[in-house]
Amino acid sequence: MIEQILAVVIFVVMFVLIVTDKYERQYVTLACGLLMIVLVFGICMHSADAIWETLNVQSIFSLDFWYTAGKAEESTSGINWATIFFIAGMMVMVEGMAKAGFFRWLCMKLAKMVNYRPIPLFIAFMIMSALLAMFIDSITVILFLAAVTIELGKMLKFDPIPMILSEIFCANLGGSATMCGDPPNIIIGTSLGYSFGDFLLNTGLIAGVSLVLVILYFYLAFRKELSAVRVSIKDIVALPTPKEAITNKKDFVISSMIFVCAVVMLVTHAQTGLTVAFIGIFIAVITLIAAGANAGVLIQKVDYQTLLFFIGLFIVVGGLEQTGVLEHLAGIIGSASGGNLKLMIAIIIWLSAITSAIVDNIPFAATMIPVIKSLAITQGVDLSTLSWALAMGTDVGGSATPVGASANVVGISVAARNGHVIGWGKYCKTAIPATVIVITVSMLLIFLRYC
Repeated sequence: MIEQILAVVIFVVMFVLIVTDKYERQYVTLACGLLMIVLVFGICMHSADAIWETLNVQSIFSLDFWYTAGKAEESTSGINWATIFFIAGMMVMVEGMAKAGFFRWLCMKLAKMVNYRPIPLFIAFMIMSALLAMFIDSITVILFLAAVTIELGKMLKFDPIPMILSEIFCANLGGSATMCGDPPNIIIGTSLGYSFGDFLLNTGLIAGVSLVLVILYFYLAFRKELSAVRVSIKDIVALPTPKEAITNKKDFVISSMIFVCAVVMLVTHAQTGLTVAFIGIFIAVITLIAAGANAGVLIQKVDYQTLLFFIGLFIVVGGLEQTGVLEHLAGIIGSASGGNLKLMIAIIIWLSAITSAIVDNIPFAATMIPVIKSLAITQGVDLSTLSWALAMGTDVGGSATPVGASANVVGISVAARNGHVIGWGKYCKTAIPATVIVITVSMLLIFLRYC
């Protein structure tokens, strides 16, 4: 009992410190993870096995970590090293693509294709945001999209804020469609053994239907601002061409080929047996080899703070699992739902959405995975159904407020640095209704398909 109380206290303190943002979040999770190991596992439980299982280092040296021979990947409790390795590998690849000018070229190319007309540009950038976020971290997508949107706004004389707000939402929605699109999905997929195809055929279909509704919603919300924009031929002529965005043609071609290779490997990994950990490391190695003398620069630009944040987070959540706290939480949800699958889905998806709107969706997703596993066993329901509800709730719920997801924070920061301040009121006015629409649609589609 003492170890359970102490584990919960450490977890709550970690959450509060992450939300207040007074200290860098990687230091918070690592410090709380250390407290969990020393105080809970060491002093209270006297269990070396709990420490070993939570650190989970032994999994890295097993064949199944790299190649599953067609079997589903499954992670034990504790640090999910497959997630760490995969995200690190994708970070290296994305840095290589950015250095070659890939993202800037894509934005300028798309803008030229729609002849720089405001409404088609608005819709095209929303679709591009969602599609890119299916394969690339939404933070990177928004970082480049917001910058290019502001540049286009200056040259074509329109307010970029409506486009940035819609891009942020669509990036989070697009990220829900695939296993590698959003960090919560990566954690869910690697922890529960789901493939890229599993997500695409389940959350992907939900995201596709929702995207159509979201595009219509944002168009209606901003139609007055968009209709008022008048673009002159003189403004268009002054814009840089897509070719000017490419910093190095050879690097551009190579980085594009590596990106295609990564997508193919992810789409087929259930058939090939190659795990996402292997794919992440393989893509990183190929990118570094292609970079040659610039490999060191790419390694330096990797977001190590985020990787350390994940490691500390997994340790703290592992403590809740080892002490039985999460099993107890699953029992509460099971009792509240009375074993009714629809009610269970509603509780999970709305609890996930509301919580993720207030705090970062990554720690919540990591916390809820053992909970839904326990629910599936004790209530006799399909684990995958609960997984899709959790994925949609955490991915989309984070869109509701400026602090709900990392992409939101990045987009708002880029806008603010360029003189376009987006306050809580302006952000939530359009984001909350959009979130409610998508969560409601997601819940109904899950009901129709799985219940």
